[in-house]
Amino acid sequence: MAQSPEEIKQNEAALDKFTMNAFSLKGKVAIVTGGNTGLGQGYTVALAEAGADVFVPTFGTLEWDETRKMVEKRGRRVEFMDVDLTEAGIAEKVVAKAVEIFGHIDILINNAGMIKRNPLLESKDEDWDRVININLNAVYHMSMAAAKVFAAQKSGKIINIGSMLSFQGGKFIPSYTASKHAVAGLTKAFASELGAYNVQVNGIAPGYIKTANTAPIRAQKDRNDEILGRIPAGHWGEPSELMGVAVFLASDASNYVNGFLLAVDGGYLVR
Repeated sequence: MAQSPEEIKQNEAALDKFTMNAFSLKGKVAIVTGGNTGLGQGYTVALAEAGADVFVPTFGTLEWDETRKMVEKRGRRVEFMDVDLTEAGIAEKVVAKAVEIFGHIDILINNAGMIKRNPLLESKDEDWDRVININLNAVYHMSMAAAKVFAAQKSGKIINIGSMLSFQGGKFIPSYTASKHAVAGLTKAFASELGAYNVQVNGIAPGYIKTANTAPIRAQKDRNDEILGRIPAGHWGEPSELMGVAVFLASDASNYVNGFLLAVDGGYLVR
């Protein structure tokens, strides 16, 4: 059925609202937990490239200078806070410090995490507790602290970092798998309630990416071949291939995306 002149005019008006500026993060402030190393550093630099200033709560002071140089090279500002995100009450302090330094916050990326590898029957309770505390409990507390600020200002983005193990059972990593399944559920639960405040909560589930953490797996020929055989793209992902998604979910371009865990996996999950 042909559109009426009025419908055509309405469609044109709606499309005219979109510009590439929707992807810009100019004037935004982001918190990226663990954003000074690995993929976290990538998210920090990507957001800076898009125009955001970044606050990085992280454990230890290693590599702060490297990350600072990468951000400042892009004309943006980054500040760091040495914290253990599993400490009681620390999330509120992190958010308060970011607001104190930058005046406001707009984006939270819950990137900090860890993994412990052991056969199930050899797993230790202390390893379970540590992984759950950083991968899940810290995500919850950071999200709650940020959500209170975002709800009050009627805008904000929370981006949680999931995994292929948000969808699968895995092997030798029960605590990590449990935590990443829970992150997927937490993402949906927060999205369900915060959408009313114009706050979007989504997640990124990285596939098999070339990082220091995956180097031992890539060095095992049989395991490496097994993984590559399941990836339609035919190669391990580069860290840079995750960054466009992070910018998209942090920007106004994703304002109608809520409660979704986006797999960036070269098609791994389709096989």
